Amino acid sequence: MKPRVVKIYSENNDFQHVETLRRKREKRHKHQEFFVEGVRPINQALKHGWTINAFLYARDHKPSDWVKNILRDSQAQTHYELPSPLMQKLSNKEEASELIAIVAMPDDNLAHIPLKEKPLIVIFDRPANPGNLGTILRSCDALHVDGLVITGHAVDLYDPETISSSTGSFFALPTVRLPSHKELLPWFDALKKQYGQIQIVGSDEKADYSIEEHNFTTPTILIVGNETWGMSATYRELCDTIVKIPIAGSASSLNVACATSIFLYEIDRQRRHNR
Repeated sequence: MKPRVVKIYSENNDFQHVETLRRKREKRHKHQEFFVEGVRPINQALKHGWTINAFLYARDHKPSDWVKNILRDSQAQTHYELPSPLMQKLSNKEEASELIAIVAMPDDNLAHIPLKEKPLIVIFDRPANPGNLGTILRSCDALHVDGLVITGHAVDLYDPETISSSTGSFFALPTVRLPSHKELLPWFDALKKQYGQIQIVGSDEKADYSIEEHNFTTPTILIVGNETWGMSATYRELCDTIVKIPIAGSASSLNVACATSIFLYEIDRQRRHNR
């Protein structure tokens, strides 16, 4: 079915709906859709089969071939045509994007994480910073992680800053949000039955073992704690072992996104050398 075309001339209800999707978490989750702009994120959303509810573009701006092709093949329900000044108001960028997409949120279901022979899953408990979360999404995508699980009271996965800082990896990596660790327990049991063993490894700067001393070549769940408080006591109890990244100099700790990337590189390095 061809998308319906809606012409917007002022900051009407349709405009306000999109504008608040960009700014307000509550609005995004109430309507189960979120705001995306930029060539790479939109290309990645389309490549990985995300459902696009709507596209927005400036009717007084000559579209590029990229925009023409996307709109020609669009499966969205609605195309919104706006004047350029309103597109600029909606945009999160200094120079307005040619295209904005409103994308549907998928259900949070652990079955969405496809698992390979030796799975690697990252659990990020209570992330507080969208930039850190986006960077971790990017590192997970780059370093062969099967999926990311976010638990607890956390920054919004669908915040435009999270999506932007992931540079498109947001759409490539299966990510699931859960209220707490409790929803993971049956899944852990099922994974242990399926793989015979799956180790749960925590990360902490005060651990007894260094990252290079631990064997990550078996099925692994890596737990990353909150930026300020680290791992919770409950997650510590779930861990089979806890490891650290040795650091020197005057730094007391590493940024969580930096530390997670180092962990994932070491896991990937071990697995590549073990083939």
